[in-house]
Amino acid sequence: MSRNYKFHHPDATYFVSFAVVEWVDVFTRNEYKDILIESLEFCQAKKGMEIFAWCIMTNHVHLIFRVEGDGKPERVLGDFKGFTSRKLIEAIQSNPKESRKDWMLEQFRNAGAKTSNTTNHQFWRHDNHPIELWSNKVIREKVNYIHQNPVEEGFVHRPEDYLYSSAKDYVGEKGYLKGVIVLPLFQT
Repeated sequence: MSRNYKFHHPDATYFVSFAVVEWVDVFTRNEYKDILIESLEFCQAKKGMEIFAWCIMTNHVHLIFRVEGDGKPERVLGDFKGFTSRKLIEAIQSNPKESRKDWMLEQFRNAGAKTSNTTNHQFWRHDNHPIELWSNKVIREKVNYIHQNPVEEGFVHRPEDYLYSSAKDYVGEKGYLKGVIVLPLFQT
């Protein structure tokens, strides 16, 4: 992994993107997205994660966050990805309505067989590409990028209409994920 893609300062704010292996469109079902929401809320409450912007797309997640206290961002994000991968695999396996179950589980098994640090299934790709947010310009760019993602994909016409993102918080409404901290650059 390149030096440019590491968490260098534990108290910094970071933009990360992480994707499902093989870019499998898992998050077309709300029950799978809700597992991520519950896990983010746990990280906020128990692991010191402060979330400034977020968006769950069909096969990847964008997040701007920092970890307060002694926590390390790479550890908190790793715990989040490890926990959610297990919960999501279980949810897919036990979902009688999941028509793509066998195909998805095969993708996760095949990805797990290719890596030495996974015992059975691999859900998330290993790369996160953390980018430390060092200027107001970069912060604005990343927040806007996150919120425009569902618009660019044609899911909604306005960012704030997409339920699984923090865009609603940034227009002064209550978003789906509790505890999002709207960055001062965007407050009016």
